Parts: sequence; structure tokens; C-alpha cells
Amino acid sequence: MTESPFTVRGVIEGFYGKPWSHSQRLDMIGFIARHGFNTFVYAPKDDPLVRREWRRPYLGAELARLGELVEACNSHGIDFAYCLSPGLSVEYSSEADRRLLTQKLDSIAELGVESFGLLLDDIPAKLQHPSDKAAFSSLVEAQLSMLNEVFSERPASETHYVCPTQYWGYGDEDYISALGRGLDRKVRIFWTGRAICSASLDLADAAVFENATGHPPTYWDNYPVNDVSMTNELHIGPYRGRAADLHKKSLGIISNAMELFESSKIPIATIGSFLADPIRYNPESSFADAIEEVAGSHAQHFAIFADNVRSSCLSADDAPVLQSALETFAFESEFGNRATAADELASLTATMRVAADYLRTGEAARSALISEAKPWLEAFATGAEALEKVVQLYREGKLNGADAEILRGYRDRLRDLRVRVFGDVLDMALSDLLDSAENAAAENQPQSSHSEESAS
Repeated sequence: MTESPFTVRGVIEGFYGKPWSHSQRLDMIGFIARHGFNTFVYAPKDDPLVRREWRRPYLGAELARLGELVEACNSHGIDFAYCLSPGLSVEYSSEADRRLLTQKLDSIAELGVESFGLLLDDIPAKLQHPSDKAAFSSLVEAQLSMLNEVFSERPASETHYVCPTQYWGYGDEDYISALGRGLDRKVRIFWTGRAICSASLDLADAAVFENATGHPPTYWDNYPVNDVSMTNELHIGPYRGRAADLHKKSLGIISNAMELFESSKIPIATIGSFLADPIRYNPESSFADAIEEVAGSHAQHFAIFADNVRSSCLSADDAPVLQSALETFAFESEFGNRATAADELASLTATMRVAADYLRTGEAARSALISEAKPWLEAFATGAEALEKVVQLYREGKLNGADAEILRGYRDRLRDLRVRVFGDVLDMALSDLLDSAENAAAENQPQSSHSEESAS
């Protein structure tokens, strides 16, 4: 195995939603160690002691659990980075608040932690407290004042991260340029790329960021996270769209995981493969290997399901195998051999139906991975049933008005489930077939004639 060219290779628990359990975190630390990562960032948005109640110290069992995470990281050669998110309420000009920040970090440092972050994302973009408005001319001036004081009092051996309030864009905007130029160059700045969830990360954009801020970006990559507006998507597809030479102008990548713990392991494994050897990384073979590892004895059927839930900012193909099959079916039905078209689609549909039934019953349904995917599996099963009906209708003959109602029922059921499976592929196909059935029914309607009589 070649040595990774990326300095930072991490996973962050930084999503909105129910935080992972302590046992899950311990499990994830072992998992990422096996996949070549070297950093675990603790920053769950809905851990009150991280964000809304950041001033409150860890005590008793809460402190002991953090200590266990640090020990687990140490035993696996993983750097444990603890992050605070004080931005919703911190008073930048307050000496009391700065002292509380320092005391909180000191208490975590006693556990053996040497990496810390102050996260200022997802907060108002202007100063809130009257005292701060009086003391500073801008948000970035206030943040730099606080960050530089707190970090300057830390031991020189520590590693420090900052997540800026503007954490995505071109990388040379006024705010991020001023923040970067005002921070010690050793501070690592998180950046998500051109967008909050970026379809691609490339060397040119990383160079713009470094030139503007004086810091190479440390990418907080919002994949596979599926929180907020993305909760209808199951992000288990392989890692894509990251330049193989990105390490030349960045420190590395920290992947923001999903609340769905077991499901996150599949894309995280592919991210580990990319970081280990970006030149030779193959998304599809890595994806297959990850499913085999995480799904275990259920992998064969889970892979069929997984191929139909690729929707994310990283993937332009929602369900590539099904899309290809439906395109062939549509063409052959119109211009080729109608029976052959139905037979070929039937073969794929039968495979999907077997996978759906297997994953929703017995031992498979009780696995943590498949339990997490239940809403998407229900839509997958409904889609397989809909495709079976399409094949049946085509084998029976020309679509009619009654068939239109059947197809509309399946399409509406899929829409009502409100999870993204098959992307737009199946919805569009059912809509096209529905239009054909309605048009056929209209053509077959008897024409009524009317005579008009005129009265004299």
C-alpha cells in the first residue's frame, strides 16, 4: 500500500440530528483506522455541550466517555480533535466568555487531547451583542480578536482548526481573505468548496483559497452527510469529483458523516480508498468492496438496492442500470421488438423484486444497516412492483384508460413516500407511460355526432 499524499484524512461527526451513541463512536474509530484515516473530529451539532450550552463543562460520566474516545483514538493511531461551536451566543468582546472557552479547552486537554477547533459556522453573519458592535467594526475583526487570543494561550504543540462563518464559495471573498490573513498560518481553516455540498473539489479552487487566505484549505467535505434539506436522500454512493492532485494545494479532507451510522460506513470506506491512493482510486470497485464489507452476507442483494439510491451532489447518475434498461425498453417498444423489450426489462425487474423481498424480511431486515435504510427500501420495493406491472401491461397489449389509472397509482405512491430512490428515472418513465395510456384511451373514445335543428 502506498503512503497517502494527504496530511489530514478524517471523519467528522458534525451533522444536525441525533448524535451517535458512545458505542457507535468507538466502533467508527476502529473502522476509520482500518481504512487509513488519521483523524476523528468530535463536533455533533446537537450535542448541547458543543453548541448551545458550550459554556457548561463536561463532568462525571460525560467527561469519562470523552476520555474513552481519546484512549480509543490513541490506541488506533487516530488524532482526536475536539471542537466547540460557540458562535450562536458568544460575546466576542467579553473577557468572561474568552476565559470560559479557554477553561473548556483546558478541561478537554487534560484527557490527552492535542487538537482543538472553534467552529463559527451557521451563525448570523453580523455582530449581535451591543458590546461587540461598539468594540469591533466587523464580524471578522471580532472573530480574529477572540480566536487569536484563545489560540495564543494554548500550548505550541497543539493543532488548531477554525470553521469560518463563510465556509464555502470561490475562496477569495473579502471575509474569508481577511480571516485567513489574520490567523496564524499554522491554524487549519475548514472549507467546503464552491458550495455547501460541492459536486467537485479541484486544484485550481484550492490554489485560489490558499493565495487569498495564506492557508491551504482543509476540506470539510459535506459528503455523505444528508441532514437538513437532504434527509430524503440516502448517501451511500461512492466518492467522486475530487481531483487526484488535490493534496498539492490542500492539507486534506475530513468527511462529514450521516446520522445514519452504519450507512455512512459505505461511502466512508470509498473515501478512505481515495485518500490512500487518489491516482489509482476506482469509485465502482471501491463501492463494491465497501458494500461487501459493510453489508456482509446481505451484500449481493444490498448492492442491487444501492445501485438505485445514488442520488447526491456527487452523482449525476441516479440509477444507471435501471435508466439504461428503461431507455432500451422505450425505444424497442416504439420502434423495435415489443416482446423482447418486455423480456429484457422483466429480467431486471425480477432481480430487483427478489432483492427487495430479501432485504425486508428475516435476518436481513434485522441488521442495523438495512434497518436504517427501511424508508428507501419501501420505495425500492414499490418501484420494483410498478415495473412488474409495466411489463405485464405491455405483454397484455396496448395500454388503455384503466392501465393509466394503475400507473398513476404507482407513481403517486412513490411520490408520497417522499424519499429519493431511482432519482427521477422511474418517475419520468411512469409519467411517459401514463401519457401514452391516456392518449390511447382518448383515441379509442367513440366520437359522438350532434345535429342542430333550426326552428322557423
